[in-house]
Amino acid sequence: MALALFDLDETLIAGDSASLWLEYMVAEVLAPASMIAEEQAMMSLYHQGKMDMHQYMAFTLQPLAGKTRHWLDSLSTRFAEQVLRERLYPEGLARIEWHRERGDDLVLISASGEHLVAPMAKMLGMDHCVAILLNEEEGMLTGQTRGTLSFREGKVARINQLFAGRDHLWQGSFGYSDSHNDLPMLRAVSHPHAVNPAPALRQQAEELGWPVWEWQC
Repeated sequence: MALALFDLDETLIAGDSASLWLEYMVAEVLAPASMIAEEQAMMSLYHQGKMDMHQYMAFTLQPLAGKTRHWLDSLSTRFAEQVLRERLYPEGLARIEWHRERGDDLVLISASGEHLVAPMAKMLGMDHCVAILLNEEEGMLTGQTRGTLSFREGKVARINQLFAGRDHLWQGSFGYSDSHNDLPMLRAVSHPHAVNPAPALRQQAEELGWPVWEWQC
C-alpha cells in the first residue's frame, strides 16, 4: 500500500478553488466585490512563487469570521456540487481509480482551506484530506488559520504528521501537482508527476525526467 498524493487546484480540477470560492461568495452577496481584484493580485504572486500564504488566508477568510462551522459546511458543500464537480478532469478521476484498485492510500492535499478541500475529498472518496485548517473560538470561525499550513514544505510536514509512526512512509509513493510550489512534495515521493504544469514546474520535470501529463475537461 503506497501513498497517492493528489493536489486539487489545476491538477484535479480546472481552476483554483479559492478564487472560484471568492467569486461564489461575491455572487451570493457574502463578500464585497472589491476583494476579487486584490485576491487576483495575490494569486499572481502565488504563480511567481512569492505568495505569503498566511497573508492570503487572513485576507480571503475575512468574510467567514463570526460564522458557524455548520453554516460554512452547508455553503461549501453546495459550492463543491454546483461549481467544482463539473471542473473535474476525467483523466484525474481515472487515475484515482487506478490507485484505488491498487489499494493505495488516497490523499487529497491542497494549500486551499479545509472548507473547500474536504467536500471534494468526500466527493472523490479519498481516504484522507490534508488542507489548511481554520481556527475556531467558542464555536465561531475567527477568520484565521491554525497549525502548519499545507503549503510548500508544509505539505510534506503535514503528511509526516498524519502518518507519524508509519515505517517507510514515502517508499513507493506517488505525487501529482501542477505547481512549482509543490516541488518539496514531488521531490519527496518516489513517483512524481507534473500535471498541467506551470512553466517553472514543467522545466523542472523535463530536466529531472518526470512524467508530464496534460489533463482536460
